[in-house]
Amino acid sequence: MKSLTAAQAFMRDQKIDGWLVYDFRGSNPVLRQLLPGKRWTTRRAMLFVPVAGEPVLFVHGIDQPQFRDVPVRQDRYLSWRDLIGWLANTLAGRARIAMEYSPGGILPVVSMVDAGTVELVRALGVEVVSSANLVQACVATWSPEARAAHEAASADVGAIKDEAFALIGQAIASGKPASEHEVQQYILQRFASAGLETGEPPIVAVNEHSGDPHFEVSAQSPALIRRGDWVLIDLWARRPGDENIYSDITWVGFVGERVPPKQLEVFGVVKAARDRALQQARQAWQAGERLQGWQLDDAARQVLVDAGYERYIRHRTGHSLSPGPLVHGLGVNLDNLETHDMRDILPGLGFTIEPGLYLPEFGVRSEINVFVDPQRGPIVTSVMQEEVVLLAQHASDTQGCR
Repeated sequence: MKSLTAAQAFMRDQKIDGWLVYDFRGSNPVLRQLLPGKRWTTRRAMLFVPVAGEPVLFVHGIDQPQFRDVPVRQDRYLSWRDLIGWLANTLAGRARIAMEYSPGGILPVVSMVDAGTVELVRALGVEVVSSANLVQACVATWSPEARAAHEAASADVGAIKDEAFALIGQAIASGKPASEHEVQQYILQRFASAGLETGEPPIVAVNEHSGDPHFEVSAQSPALIRRGDWVLIDLWARRPGDENIYSDITWVGFVGERVPPKQLEVFGVVKAARDRALQQARQAWQAGERLQGWQLDDAARQVLVDAGYERYIRHRTGHSLSPGPLVHGLGVNLDNLETHDMRDILPGLGFTIEPGLYLPEFGVRSEINVFVDPQRGPIVTSVMQEEVVLLAQHASDTQGCR
């Protein structure tokens, strides 16, 4: 089982007696991370990880063939009475059990167990605590191999971003403007040729479209990109592999020689918010202070509020980057807006910093990837935009990348 040692060490430190990972019909992605492979359960399944000793998987007989390759002890059941009896025997003498549960539903990303199952476990005389930080320590941390694959993907994603902006500049110079869809499809083609995968297509958003954080490019009626336009490109991809991690960045550009004052001002505010969050993360690391996701969200958002742009904030500051098939991972988010994320920012974790402002006529987001190196603290693993990309009439300029 993946990260058994890390899970048990964390439980010992937090005085937790065991971790009960409950799944029903694929409801819990944590089980899929702990036991990689095709695990589509049609009945209830539970993996119990004790604070000491070997884990045990409790699975219905119909689903058991899916777990033949799992090197852990397996108990099979048939009836609901079997299930309750197994739970009672397994949890006997244990006081505190972690589950994918969040008190008050404050963290939906870890509230994966239904209330009735939590009630059932509590009725057996144990205290149920949230596994939020346990999940981080066990399945959200980066291995050295995953980190290397992420950094390689980041180099490719950054280069493909440059190529996409260059494509726009070349189209403008030729007198045949490219469309949002054309640029999007170019990025997807370059991902494929670079050996990268992505779950969803990138965002290429022009003018007012960039004011929608989750804008979807239309293949039927995409906007053309012309001189004087504002362009936002959000792209994400990773090396294939269960353990690998996405590189996820957002950059903005202007089709012309000089950025208009309003766009330049908003970009400066967003960039300052991004840098403030990164600075606070590094300062806390150097001081040896405990830091949680909500604190970095507050730090970045306060910059936006102080600049008078509060009404144009539409999302949290950042999301987890962790191993697995989803670009939004299972670790801490930088969030005190949509949720109150009190998970600790632990060594070995990754996340994005991506504050944004979304006006009716245009939007700005600046997104970077950060990894908390166990020795060096928070480091940026992606390209980092310092100036708006200028797409002049006869050439493209991807200045500002470092």
